[in-house]
Amino acid sequence: MQHPAVPELAHTHTRPIHWLATALAVAAVVAASSFIGPRNATAAQTDSPEPAAAPAPAATAPDAGSVDYPLQCGTAEPDITHHATGDLDRDGRPETVAAVRCKAGSGTPPHGIYVITQPHTGEPRVVATLVDPDERLTVTDFAVHDATVTATLLGYSAPTVPSCCPDTREKAAWKWKDQSFVRSRQAAAHSA
Repeated sequence: MQHPAVPELAHTHTRPIHWLATALAVAAVVAASSFIGPRNATAAQTDSPEPAAAPAPAATAPDAGSVDYPLQCGTAEPDITHHATGDLDRDGRPETVAAVRCKAGSGTPPHGIYVITQPHTGEPRVVATLVDPDERLTVTDFAVHDATVTATLLGYSAPTVPSCCPDTREKAAWKWKDQSFVRSRQAAAHSA
């Protein structure tokens, strides 16, 4: 049995008129959508966000026990009685501040207060002395807060006052300013 031949369909051959009709239909749909669409609609192109850079590792403050202090202790060892950390010069890297004295079996050896920094390369080191042990002061109420070092300093009104019994008290603060630590008194010195 023989199948009759299927006549050619008119729409299977494209002619320029077909392309023109398609283009006009698409243009009409686009034009109509601008009139029919929502009136207050706006389009904004958003830039794809840049990938966030990995946060830099947090800088760690130097260990107060990792440096040699400029103390003359003879055969005794240095004794770190107080230490605190903070970014004193606001460079993003914390410093450590330590109140240190020589260990003694009895008596009250004087303190030194030292600022320690950790360079980008190399070992931690003492970069400033806020209180020299030669000043014969004892440190109490020691803290670092808001880039300021504070301490109460107990001292002596005269060389004849016994080392066991400081008779002056001063609240002091140190702040980094103009490339050095500036000391200010928080309260006038007075006898204890």
